[in-house]
Parts: sequence; C-alpha cells; structure tokens
Amino acid sequence: MSEFSFNEYISKRESGALGGIEEDDRYAFGPDLKMLRGFKNFRPLELVVASLVRGQKHLIQHKYIGRSLKVGPKQLPRIHAIAKECAETLGITMPALYLTNSPVMNAFTFGTQDDSFIVVHSQLVDHFSDDELRFVIGHEMGHIQNKHVVYLTTMMLLSQLPAILRPLQPVVTAALRTWSRRAELTCDRAGMLCCRDLEVAERTFVKMASGSTKHYEDIDVEAYMDQLEESQKGVGRFTEVFDSHPLLPKRVAALRVFAESAYYRKAMGLGDDGLDMKTVDERTTEIVKIAGARR
Repeated sequence: MSEFSFNEYISKRESGALGGIEEDDRYAFGPDLKMLRGFKNFRPLELVVASLVRGQKHLIQHKYIGRSLKVGPKQLPRIHAIAKECAETLGITMPALYLTNSPVMNAFTFGTQDDSFIVVHSQLVDHFSDDELRFVIGHEMGHIQNKHVVYLTTMMLLSQLPAILRPLQPVVTAALRTWSRRAELTCDRAGMLCCRDLEVAERTFVKMASGSTKHYEDIDVEAYMDQLEESQKGVGRFTEVFDSHPLLPKRVAALRVFAESAYYRKAMGLGDDGLDMKTVDERTTEIVKIAGARR
C-alpha cells in the first residue's frame, strides 16, 4: 500500500476525534463509531470497564506467557512476519502475539488500549494459509487500531464483576454485545485491507464455519451464502441478539459490499471509483440487521 496511508486516520483516532473522521476518510463501520462515542458518555459502563480491566489484564497475560508460545523473530518467525506486515499496513505498533494450544479455530485481543496482546489458537494456524492468517491477524489488529480493546476485555470478564457492580451486568452485557456485532464488521474490513483479497476473506469464514480439515476443497462459498436467506426464517433468528458476532454469512456479504467501496479500491490501487462509505454502511446495516427485530 505504498500509495495509501493510514497516518491521517490514526492521528484522528489518537486525538480522540471519533466523530471527526470524514465519511470517506475512514473504513470503520459507522454504527461502531457511534456506539463508541456513546460508551464514553455512559458513566456506569466506564465504571465497569475500569473495575474489570485494571485488576485482570496482567493476570490473564501472565497465564499466556506461562502456557503459550510468544511469537517473535526467532520463535515462529513465519507468524511473526505476517503479524509485522499487518501492523505496518494498519500503522500500529506491533502488539505481543501468543500461540496457544487449542482445537478451536479462534483468535482474540485482550488488554488495554496502551498494552494489548493477541492470542491465536494453534488449530487456526495449522489449517490456514499465510493469506488467511493475514486476514485473521489483521482483523485482531483492527480492534487495536479502532480502540476496541478495553471493551472487548470487559465483555470477556463480565462474569467476574464485584458484587457492588453486579446489578449493572444485564445492561452492560446487552450494550456490549450490540456494539461487538458492529465492531466485528469494522475489523473484518481491517483484515481484508491486510490480506488484500476478498476471496481469501470469504474462504477464511467458510473454513471457520466448517472446522473440517478434510473437506475444504469440496466447500462451495455460494452454496454457503444461500444459508443466509434460510437463517432469516423462523423464531430462531431472534437469538442473534444474544450473540457477540454477526452470523458468518452476513459478514461475508458485508465484506462484499466493502470490496465495492472507493476506500478499499483506492487502498488496493484499483482506482478512485466505487461506493462512498455512507452507502457502504447503509447497505451493510441492511445485511446485518436481525430480521423482524427492532433496530
């Protein structure tokens, strides 16, 4: 991305100007930015965040230091090189990265905005190509770039609320899950900016959905996307309000819209034409809304 820089985007984020980024000068999903602004004005949530993260971050990181492999130039250099490339693409400082033994395809980011770390599960590394890892690690670094980390950490630790704050748990949980579904769309975009290929991002989601190591070549992405319409039928669709992530087919469909944006096309060196970000967000909102539910 030699002709495309995140420097202006980063400087505006660092200055706290969440709402000061012009529509076509940001890739973040607009409703994500809107909720982050609201969180900063919601004092009870800020109290919960401070209470949980202050005491738990170092304990959790120590657990991974002792039980996982810390990725670096000499240890797991392939993964380190991919992560470094993603950090450079997004214009952030390289965070600590751990590889942990797990049969589940997953990765997550934890900590504070100033001291974050990423954990990648071994199953994911074993079955993903380098480009697919770029999408996943870029996604996680998108959380760091977009100031999500403290709220993600809070969501993971809500069960450990001190007694005095427990009455706030249902309200805070609902708010954070709603925000998280929006934040994931922002970070899917970050991942695609790092892997630079919509098909790679789509394949990553399908692999996560199947979990099978034997049948990847037999999976048809378009057949998988047909499940999106099916998922919008029946009362079961309302359970999505309790999820922290949108349904995977919705995330694929949302990335297809982002791939048509002028922002993405410019970042990929494909020209300045394409959809403006306001239109991209409007279409994305229609894709990810929970059918029949109130917005």
